[in-house]
Amino acid sequence: FLSERADFAQACVDAGVRFIGPTPDVVRKMGDKVEARSIAISAGVPVVPGTDAPISSLQEAQEFSNSYGFPIIFKAAYGGGGRGMRVVREYEELEENYQRAYSEALAAFGNGALFVEKFIEKPRHIEVQILGDKYGNVIHLYERDCSIQRRHQKVVEIAPATQLDPHLRDRLTADSVNLARQVGYENAGTVEFLVDKHGKHYFIEVNSRLQVEHTVTEEITDVDLVHAQLRVCEGRSLPELGLKQDKIRINGYAIQCRVTTEDPARGFQPDTGRLEVFRSGEGMGIRLDSASAFQGAVISPHYDSLLVKVIASGKDLPAASAKMSRALAEFRVRGVKTNIPFLQNVLSNNQFLNGTVDTQFIDENPDLFNLKPVQNRAQKLLHYLGHVMVNGPTTPIPVKAKPSPIDPVIPPVPLGEPPVGFRDVLLREGPDGFAKAVRAHQGLLLMDTTFRDAHQSLLATRVRTHDLKRIAPFVAHSFNNLFSVENWGGATFDVAMRFLCECPWKRLQELRALMPNVPFQMLLRGANAVGYTNYPDNAVFKFCEVAKENGMDIFRVFDSLNYLPNMLLGMEAAGAAGGVVEAAISYTGDVSDPTRQKYSLDYYLKLADELVKAGTHILCIKDMAGLLKPDSGRLLVGALRDRFPNVPIHVHTHDTAGAGVAAMLACAEAGADIVDVAVDSMAGMTSQPSMGAIVACTKGTKLNTGISLEKVFDYSEYWEVTRGLYAPFDCTATMKSGNADVYENEIPGGQYTNLHFQAHSMGLGNKFKEVKKAYAEANKLLGDLIKVTPSSKIVGDLAQFMVQNSLTRAEVEERADELSFPLSVVEFLQGHIGIPHGGFPEPFRSKVELERGKTLHIKALALGDLNKAGQREVFFELNGQLRSVLVKDTVAMKEMHFHPKALKDVRGQIGAPMPGKVVEVKVKQGQQVEKGQPLCVLSAMKMETVVNSPLSGTVAKIYVTADSTLEGDDLILEITE
Repeated sequence: FLSERADFAQACVDAGVRFIGPTPDVVRKMGDKVEARSIAISAGVPVVPGTDAPISSLQEAQEFSNSYGFPIIFKAAYGGGGRGMRVVREYEELEENYQRAYSEALAAFGNGALFVEKFIEKPRHIEVQILGDKYGNVIHLYERDCSIQRRHQKVVEIAPATQLDPHLRDRLTADSVNLARQVGYENAGTVEFLVDKHGKHYFIEVNSRLQVEHTVTEEITDVDLVHAQLRVCEGRSLPELGLKQDKIRINGYAIQCRVTTEDPARGFQPDTGRLEVFRSGEGMGIRLDSASAFQGAVISPHYDSLLVKVIASGKDLPAASAKMSRALAEFRVRGVKTNIPFLQNVLSNNQFLNGTVDTQFIDENPDLFNLKPVQNRAQKLLHYLGHVMVNGPTTPIPVKAKPSPIDPVIPPVPLGEPPVGFRDVLLREGPDGFAKAVRAHQGLLLMDTTFRDAHQSLLATRVRTHDLKRIAPFVAHSFNNLFSVENWGGATFDVAMRFLCECPWKRLQELRALMPNVPFQMLLRGANAVGYTNYPDNAVFKFCEVAKENGMDIFRVFDSLNYLPNMLLGMEAAGAAGGVVEAAISYTGDVSDPTRQKYSLDYYLKLADELVKAGTHILCIKDMAGLLKPDSGRLLVGALRDRFPNVPIHVHTHDTAGAGVAAMLACAEAGADIVDVAVDSMAGMTSQPSMGAIVACTKGTKLNTGISLEKVFDYSEYWEVTRGLYAPFDCTATMKSGNADVYENEIPGGQYTNLHFQAHSMGLGNKFKEVKKAYAEANKLLGDLIKVTPSSKIVGDLAQFMVQNSLTRAEVEERADELSFPLSVVEFLQGHIGIPHGGFPEPFRSKVELERGKTLHIKALALGDLNKAGQREVFFELNGQLRSVLVKDTVAMKEMHFHPKALKDVRGQIGAPMPGKVVEVKVKQGQQVEKGQPLCVLSAMKMETVVNSPLSGTVAKIYVTADSTLEGDDLILEITE
């Protein structure tokens, strides 16, 4: 430190500049630890056994250790702050620590001279603040406890020292004042002592400057030390400044925490980089002293790691600690690691709060390093968005198919208005009369899902309004006896806006104009409307009202958990809008299997009782996963028909296992009035059963649909060619057939397709079997859910999380309290989508940390120019505040030269453990090295770190030289075994 150099103080005097501090002679005496030690002895102040003069060789250190034994400590003779300080406990460590201490002292103070002392085990580090003037007046401002240290650098300082014997305090302060008077000390300084476990104190050194921790003394004495320094330098006496010993009083306690850019989890290695976010904690009793702490500041490896000093004061130590804890919790520092989580652990430690710490406190409390991870949610999201803005999306698209060049041919459509259909009945007789007409109808009615669920299941909901409008008139004229066309709601709404850049309301209006005679049906997710989270009641009511006004007729209302309150809200909203209410029971399990009783026949009948009681016009079974086997269908539909003879029953399924046609025919025979189908070329696999197959199988029977099979063929031909236009989104690119294993994994049809695509996109295409198995395990973890959007997404998210992280069900249950689960899983366990049948899974739910998420408002502002490091600065507005992130331009960096990085999966590549400068390379190319042998020495923030070899072998190549500047993980050298 320049302030401790006598030659600098003298140079100021010689140049006619006032030096704020002691005289050059006193700086020299006090800065020379050996001379200061001699002065202390002559003043009767006890000292630690040590050398009388700086040592000049390793041999002298060896002689001292032979005389006094280990442990010993090296100290820089001309400076402090922990630089050049090394403890040696064994003879084998002596040479290496001597060299490191010498090198650090030389780098920090311009002089590598060291002296050696006997090391006192587990002492308290107590220092006394002194202040003198030019007239021989010297006072003390009591003591500070600086025992909490790492690498001999203070981390937390307290004033006054707790549980300090009053007589010992008197001896410490008296010795400090006597020592200062003996040398004619003026201005501010600190006399440092070690206090052993027996209460004996030993002089260490005098710091002839204002120390970092002077703040806590100012807080408890109400003396402005910097102001006093300036006035003393001007020639004012201490009495003139009102500073007399009998007037100095201790008032309460103060704590200082040094917030540094160091990573406690990696041995307090210094971290460097750009401060992307900086927000400090403030409030009553909190003081902040900072320099480089602001958003956008660059933390360099060539200076001290101190970011900001936080000082808290209170009436006692617990009060000051509480204020400090609160302030640290309010800090937000992003871009570099800090020691804040470690400081928070210190402040909550009982030993600290009881005031019984010594210099081994950190070493003896490994639990201080059980650090709570920083979430950094907003900044991670900004980095992701910035990366996409600079480099584009990184998710690979596994599908190479291109749209078909063939345009679909529209089948002939007769001139004039389409024939009368079921919508005319609805408009004439209203929802109640419509339901009675459906129940009284002879034969099986069909709902066509081609306009929505079929292309959601097969083509990722990507079909445009344009292609729907082209075939709509043909459907209106050829299939006027359809129960309905499902063409809206569900995923259609958000996909139209997010991906197709279409207005879903306009789609509804235009299709209504082209198909005036066939009822339209939509999917309404209860209280979620067409979204994935609960909306305010009035929003759901207004949505249904506007949907009805724009042409919607039938509202299929469901809840993914069959959570009755959510369903009743949707039913009430649809009914109030004047629509037909079709309450849908989401189906899972197997009612024909007596071993599976969670979702039994009785469960479904009781739920149906509630829905009919609530006034549903039509009762629906919504079998999203295609689990309804023929026998199960007969059992369930038969029981519902017996209980509700006048209520129309509608059955929806998916054909994933290939048994969809058989299941729907069985349901129809048991009393179902309507079943869902898709046109043949859009049917099968994860879509609905084939329209043509149902029409053909029921022809000439009491279930006859009255639909022309030839018209179905024409309809199918149009969609077969149209489907080719969406080849990049077609599930058949990665999925060639359905699979009966759906009876085991219970994956819903649409989700089965999406999961298959996502697995390929995430590089898990060869692990899709594992994904399906994990889906079944995830379902059990979550308590065996009914799997319909959005509950199916929750199970799918957890399944992919398990596969990506190679976790078994048992491991997830065991480690639930430490894993970072997908947000959808956490929100489910928080109850965001309702309460599942049978309650939440325990003890799994209790172990998962259910912290409520945050809503962030992000606006992309600008993209900066390329800098020398191959980065672009991306600017955002986050919750109204300006933020920016630096993102590497991967294309530009290919043309720029950078130091190679060590590959972590290559055993012999040795990377820099931290940013810094190479002080010394200790090996040569071709040299044989042993495991643990020093390879090179790095210096960062004036602290040196030895990089040791992790294996034995031969040095193949060295990539650095002395004075090379490195970033973290930069390649240092390669070793071959």
